[in-house]
Amino acid sequence: MTPLLEAKGIVKHFGRVHALRGADFTVNSGEVVALIGDNGAGKSTLVKTLSGVHAPDAGQILFEGREVHVPTPEAARELGIETVYQDLALAPDLESSANLFLGREVMRGGLLGRLGWLDTAAMRQKTASAFSDLGVGVQDVTAPVANFSGGQRQGVAVARAVTWASRVVFMDEPTAALGVVQTRRVLELIRRVRDRGLSVVLISHNMPEVMEVADRVEVLRLGQRVATFKRGEATMEDLVGAMTGALVQS
Repeated sequence: MTPLLEAKGIVKHFGRVHALRGADFTVNSGEVVALIGDNGAGKSTLVKTLSGVHAPDAGQILFEGREVHVPTPEAARELGIETVYQDLALAPDLESSANLFLGREVMRGGLLGRLGWLDTAAMRQKTASAFSDLGVGVQDVTAPVANFSGGQRQGVAVARAVTWASRVVFMDEPTAALGVVQTRRVLELIRRVRDRGLSVVLISHNMPEVMEVADRVEVLRLGQRVATFKRGEATMEDLVGAMTGALVQS
C-alpha cells in the first residue's frame, strides 16, 4: 500500500544545530499515527517541515507516492493538510465562528459581498454543524473564544483543522495543558476525526494516551526515526526505551 504522506531522509539545520539528520516518517490513509520522542528529538521541526513552515535542507516529501514541494502552509493546505499547533493560533477576542473561518471568510452575495460584508449567519451555521458533528462542547458560537475553557479552545482549533483538511491533520501536544475530563474529550475527538476518513498525526509525550489512540507509533531520536510499532506490538517500556536509546529495534 502506498503511504498517503511520506518523508524520506529529511535534513534540517538551524545554524550549527542539526534538528533533523535524515529523518523518515510515514502516514497511511485513515490512521492515527503517533510521533514521539524526547525533547530535542526533532518532532516539531519535522511537522513544521511537512506542513510548509520550514523548508528542508535535504530529503524528499512524497504525497500519494509522488514527490511534492511544500514551501508554505498554503501549499500544505492545497494538499489537504492542516495543523493544530500547541499554541492553537486562535484569536481570543473573536467568536468561534470567526476563528473557524479565519482567513477563509465567507462573503455575502451580490453588491454587499463586493463591498466586503461578511456572511456571518452562514459561518455561524457551518460552525455549529462542525461542532455538533465532532462533539465539541461549545453551545454559543457567538461567544468570544477568550471565555472558553482550555478543552473548548482545543476543540475549536481541532474543528477548524478538520473543517478545512481533506487528508491529514497534525496535532502537536493537543492535551498538554488540559485536565483529565478535557483530555478525555480531545482523545475522543481524535477518534472521531479518524472515523471521518482523515489521517491524524499525534505528537505527544503522554505514553498512555499514545497507546490508547494510536494505530501506529513512530519514534524519533536525535533527528532520526529509530523505531516503528503497530498497535499492540510494544509496551510502554518499549516506547520509552526507543526514545532514550535503550531499545534498538531490529
